[in-house]
Amino acid sequence: MSGRTRVKFCGLTRVEDVDAAVAAGADALGFVLWPGSRRAIDEARLAELVARVPAFVTRVGLFVDAEPAWIARCAPHLDLLQFHGDESPEACAAAGRPWIKALRMRDDLDPGAAAERYAGARALLLDAYRPGVPGGTGETFDWSRIPASLAKPVILAGGLSAANAAEAITAVAPFALDVSGGIEAAPGIKDVSRMAAFMAAVRDGDRCR
Repeated sequence: MSGRTRVKFCGLTRVEDVDAAVAAGADALGFVLWPGSRRAIDEARLAELVARVPAFVTRVGLFVDAEPAWIARCAPHLDLLQFHGDESPEACAAAGRPWIKALRMRDDLDPGAAAERYAGARALLLDAYRPGVPGGTGETFDWSRIPASLAKPVILAGGLSAANAAEAITAVAPFALDVSGGIEAAPGIKDVSRMAAFMAAVRDGDRCR
């Protein structure tokens, strides 16, 4: 898929970081709504943060095998739902909102078969696999495992930073990059200079794709 690579900054927890992410040019902002994460926020903080997000910046909520009632409470604050657990396609669709499915790239995962199974997803987010960790590992995976003809837009995640963003774009030509730890000073605390450097690296990669 040609064109500009979109960028999602994930794991936002502070108002000032939301403002900085928007100013840096992020296309989407991710909010972690799974209590097991060091970047988790509650519904009250979610409402506070999304109120800072202007039009045309997508508000994404990250869930991991969440109860439907919790998803339903958070969904009105969000534009897009991101499912990072073992959710079935039916569970992903049950909230009645646009959604994407994150897939951890286990050795036995067939991305093509997963794209068929999750046909209702707006995109597939491909992340590194570490047993027992649903995301945010800070690790990359073998990008050559991603089929060039995958039926769904690819959001590439896992161990991204300004140091490898351009390489990722050249190697994978994804629809979007999803970064969290690579733009942080500490978990949940974003770094303005790292955000800017990441966006600059994406522009460099786009010039070479």
